[in-house]
Amino acid sequence: MSSSTTIRQTETVERLFAAGLAELREVGHEALTIRSVAVRAGVSSATAYTYLASKNHLFAELFWRHLAEAPAVAAMGSRVERVQAAVRSLTTRIAEEPELAAAMSPALLGSDDDVARLRLRIGAEFAARFDAALGEGCEDAVHEALLLAFFGALLQAGMRLMTFDEMVDRLAPVVAVIVA
Repeated sequence: MSSSTTIRQTETVERLFAAGLAELREVGHEALTIRSVAVRAGVSSATAYTYLASKNHLFAELFWRHLAEAPAVAAMGSRVERVQAAVRSLTTRIAEEPELAAAMSPALLGSDDDVARLRLRIGAEFAARFDAALGEGCEDAVHEALLLAFFGALLQAGMRLMTFDEMVDRLAPVVAVIVA
C-alpha cells in the first residue's frame, strides 16, 4: 500500500469522524445513520461502512477521542482532592458534548468487537486518570472501587437518573470514603 493511499484513508476516516460528530450534534444519536454521516463526509455508504461497523462503533470512537483529548488534571492537594478533581474533570469533559454523552451509554453497552475494543480503551483512559490522581502506593482495591463507583455513576447519568453535575456532587463524598 502506498503512503498516498494511507494518507487518503486517514483523511477519509477523519472526515467521517468530523461528519459523525456534526451529525450527532445536529440530529441526535437516535436519528443519526451511517448513511447520513457518509453523505455529510462526502463518501459513499460503502466507504463509510469500511471504517465504521455501526453507529455504536462511531459513538464509542468519538467518545474515546473526546476523552483522550482532555487535559490532565494538575496533581495538587490531598489524594482525596486529586481524585475528586479527576472525577470533576472527566465528568465535565463528558458533559461538554451532551449529544455524545447521551449516545455513549447505549453505544458502550453494544456487543460488536469494535465497540468492545474501544470500551477497553475508554476504561484504560479512566483508569490512567485515577492512577495519576491516586499516586504511588495505592492499594488495588481502592483503584477498583473508584472505577466501579465511577462507572456506576456514569451509567446512571447515561440513563438520565441524574445529571452530570449531580454525578460530580454525589461522587465527591463517595471518593472521600473510598480513598480515605
